Amino acid sequence: MRKRGVAGWALLGIAILGAGGFGIWLASLPSGGGAAAPPVPEAEAAAMLETLRPASAERPLIAVIGLNDATETTDYLIPTGILRRANIADVLMLATGPGPVQLYPALKVEPDASIAAFDAAHPDGADYVIVPAMSRDDDPAVMAWLQQQSAKGAIIIGVCAGAKVVGAAGLLDGKRATTHWYYLRQLLQRNPTIDYVADRRFVADGNVVTTTGITASMPMMLTLIEAIAGPQKASAAARDLGLEHWDARHASSAFRFTRPFATTVLANTLAFWNRDEFGIALEPGMDEVSLALVADAWSRTYRSHATTFAASMAPVVTANGLSILPDRDMQDWPAADKVSISSGQSPAAALDQGLAAIADRYGEGTKNVVAMQLEYPQSDAMP
Repeated sequence: MRKRGVAGWALLGIAILGAGGFGIWLASLPSGGGAAAPPVPEAEAAAMLETLRPASAERPLIAVIGLNDATETTDYLIPTGILRRANIADVLMLATGPGPVQLYPALKVEPDASIAAFDAAHPDGADYVIVPAMSRDDDPAVMAWLQQQSAKGAIIIGVCAGAKVVGAAGLLDGKRATTHWYYLRQLLQRNPTIDYVADRRFVADGNVVTTTGITASMPMMLTLIEAIAGPQKASAAARDLGLEHWDARHASSAFRFTRPFATTVLANTLAFWNRDEFGIALEPGMDEVSLALVADAWSRTYRSHATTFAASMAPVVTANGLSILPDRDMQDWPAADKVSISSGQSPAAALDQGLAAIADRYGEGTKNVVAMQLEYPQSDAMP
């Protein structure tokens, strides 16, 4: 339910801060823009596929690891949803302990097993381990488990800021890597031997792969599908997602702190009395990838948060078997503050529609702030 407020207070806050050192810092930021994404040589793309190919002809086992208290929404749900719909591997969502996984910035999900239960059932380990961003990078249980899985031969894939988790486990030392633009400096400060690779959506070195940006999980998973099951299977999955391309092309310079980004975030943050809560109805069989993208986007505006609701607090099972726990037990939500996800829409179209709705509600600047956080490569989202 929406709360009304006066945006003038946010502008006053900017003026006050602008009178001091903040104004100097803000003026030093670039106004925006960036070079176009360079092409990826065929040999490099082939090498990536070769790195990701399964070690045996058997159906691969893929584990997606998360912390119970806070794991990034799309990093955790999108890989699972994409890989399960492709049906080219057994995919399990794991948590460090029993109970649900609270995702950030929105949604709560029941994992398939704890890491202890997984280890008991699969002593040889997983073929692939997907590592999302987490509330803390150096959780002891996650560190030990990743090191063990790597030693058993698993390919470790750090999604977005999950690279920080992989780095904290010592698995990126001396390797080529990338991560979300916001956390890059932090990653390199903590792991100074990393060789950062710009202008690539994902980078492989040995048995470790890292990606840049929250939405990078989509092209990364499609590339993994291609490596496991071939280009036709990947193309079918891409069409289902609404994507035309899934290679490693990326324009790193387009994603960074800019004056428009900083001023919009500040204005929205200062309008602390004017916060909206948007309801998303959980329905059995809904597309979990679309759900993750839309809930994540509406929760990154600095003005709003997405909340799920259902007729009861029982888990709602999505199209590919994810059990989402509702935030609210209620039959409906006020229409003005309800976000609908069409059952016939592709996830990419759902995200584009969500960004357009954010622009209608809060302006182009806020839409661009969300796209910048998601590191979503659309030309008008690069202020």
